[in-house]
Amino acid sequence: MKRFFYIVMCFLMAHTAYAQQIKLDNVTSGVYRPKYVKSMKPLADGESYAQISEDGKKIEKCSFKNGAVVATLFDISTARNERLEEFSDYIMSPDEQNILIETNRKQIYRNSCVATYYIYNVRNNTLTPLSKGGPQECPKFSPDGNLIAFVRESNLFLVKLLYNNAESQITKDGEAEKIINGKADWVYEEEFTMNRAFDFSANSEMVAWMRFDETEVPLYNIARFNGTVDSYRYPLAGQKNPKVTVHTFDIKSRVVRQVKINAEYEYIPRIQFTGVADKLMVLTLNRHQDQLDFYLADARSTTANMILRETTNCYVEQTAYDNIDLKHPQFVLLSERDGYRHMYLYNTQTGQLLKQLTSGQFEVKNYYGQDDAGKYFYFASNEGSPLEQYIYRVDASGKRYKLTEEKGFHSAQFAKGCTYFVHTYSNLQTPPVVTICNASGKKLKTVEDNAELKGKLANLKLGSVELFSFKTADNIELNGWMVKPCDLNPGKKYPVLMYQYSGPGNQQVYNSYGNGFMGNLIWEQRMAQKGYVVVCVDGRGTGGRGADFQRSTYKKMGTLESRDQAETAVYLATLPYVDKNRIGIWGWSFGGFNTIMSMCEGRGLFCCGVAVAPVTDWRYYDSAYTERYMRTPQENPSGYDSSPLHRYQNIKGDLLIVHGTADDNVHYQNTADFAEALVQAGVQFDMQVYTDRNHNISGGNTRNHLFNRIENYLDAHLLNK
Repeated sequence: MKRFFYIVMCFLMAHTAYAQQIKLDNVTSGVYRPKYVKSMKPLADGESYAQISEDGKKIEKCSFKNGAVVATLFDISTARNERLEEFSDYIMSPDEQNILIETNRKQIYRNSCVATYYIYNVRNNTLTPLSKGGPQECPKFSPDGNLIAFVRESNLFLVKLLYNNAESQITKDGEAEKIINGKADWVYEEEFTMNRAFDFSANSEMVAWMRFDETEVPLYNIARFNGTVDSYRYPLAGQKNPKVTVHTFDIKSRVVRQVKINAEYEYIPRIQFTGVADKLMVLTLNRHQDQLDFYLADARSTTANMILRETTNCYVEQTAYDNIDLKHPQFVLLSERDGYRHMYLYNTQTGQLLKQLTSGQFEVKNYYGQDDAGKYFYFASNEGSPLEQYIYRVDASGKRYKLTEEKGFHSAQFAKGCTYFVHTYSNLQTPPVVTICNASGKKLKTVEDNAELKGKLANLKLGSVELFSFKTADNIELNGWMVKPCDLNPGKKYPVLMYQYSGPGNQQVYNSYGNGFMGNLIWEQRMAQKGYVVVCVDGRGTGGRGADFQRSTYKKMGTLESRDQAETAVYLATLPYVDKNRIGIWGWSFGGFNTIMSMCEGRGLFCCGVAVAPVTDWRYYDSAYTERYMRTPQENPSGYDSSPLHRYQNIKGDLLIVHGTADDNVHYQNTADFAEALVQAGVQFDMQVYTDRNHNISGGNTRNHLFNRIENYLDAHLLNK
């Protein structure tokens, strides 16, 4: 009987231990992914918001006061006229009498898609195709809700709802790889994070759009192994960019005009109508991106006057124009002119500076908006610690009020008029908790506590997670996070896997549940279960610590970033439980670039590395991004020569390099040319190619295969070395 009991106990213990292991397919498939409010969009009354139901079949109206579902705005099973099997997103009309329902979504690039849209009439419960002429891109309602503009095949179209959805074509010169109207080309979409490039005037009488002339931009071809070729315009650093102009269309008279910007510029990162009829703001950047100009244009007369100029000795951060809202008499500009990103209040029509709203040695991370009275301005900042983020409001006198208190990371989505906000909070140990708060920060309702996720995690064998900091030999203090095995033995030496991204302004180290490559450090916990110590450190050039820290890498990308990762390895080697001979490094995209740069740093501190989709020479990357941080190759040849393709002779350690052959962002050429250089130098390395996969290297079983490959490589060259 004792023998039987012993056998049963051994079986149960073995089964429990097995059950506690994190499976890779559960990680890559999102089993441990936190839940949030799905496609939440504030509604016009300022008291409610819309969301997609849990089953994905409905659009629900919810109360900000208590989070309760108060109405069903759309139900796929009961809508009349058209039968839909599913939908992927929706756009509310300003008067909320119509909803654009997105179906058959097909991704184009990172921020763009083509889809088939239907107009859902809320009162009549009917679905009508937006257009029968083919799929559409980036549709938008006019402010009065009676018009919808969209782009198809590089041309801009207009649909009039009051005239039986009559469709007309605004532009007719659009042509693939030559002229694009109303939507961004590849480089604008990727590097200025925009897709829609048109807007309606406040009185719904005019449309303004950006026209991209790409004819002089070099054509890039990506051959796919099904026999097709993807062709698109991709300007490399130093090459010609698209010529962008701004045009207006008078809807009643059908007159087309071109806005006159009587000055030289290279980019137009944003256009937006102000709250005053016919007044259009056009933002321009020079090629160095160190001068941002605001032009207030009359959409009818086409005259434009510069009312504001923002300059810097390096580059204007994209945050300066990401959250511009010009519908009010005053707007907020985020500027780093005093060394930290802060809020400056301007008159929308004159460009006059009214007030610097925030100041101090911290960064405003996000600007959310202002209330209808223009009394309070809401934002997130890292005041107190670059590793944390809190929600604040500031009044016109500059007095700040902290709206969230729990130690960790807070973000928000505000209602119209900033009457309420949906608040998401987490820290290293706490999965996201989503609550509804009033404008003063009082919690009204918890709408998601991720209790289900907590239950799943409770059955896992998780290691300890901690934040740490140290000083390098250059006397620079760096911040990091670390995941240790749950059964770490202080007397044992463990291998270390370092993860980093390291790109300009990026930040990977927070007191947040979102840390790690796949979020909530779940893959890193899997590696800790195997016996790794997993570490991430933000080096110089990363965000959250002011302009000087971030811009120290200007015109020399990779030099300081790789040195700081090497210094991290030096520091880790001093810890009693770290095996200094088994330190590896990996990263993706810029992180792949810096992985190789770190392995070429010269001291041989890394026994192995994995570089996924790396840039190997900045001459191979696009103009807008690269020149923002490096200027052109003609101006800065020595800076461009500090790259893996020029430092490969110094590489030390085993390297696995991974790339997708259809990567439209970091072209496969980066890896192909680097691999050839290593071959000719007699350097042995490993390589994994994914056929017809883009920069994301996903689809089907691809992501699971990729991380199996990475793990097997690390196990062989680091864990079991």
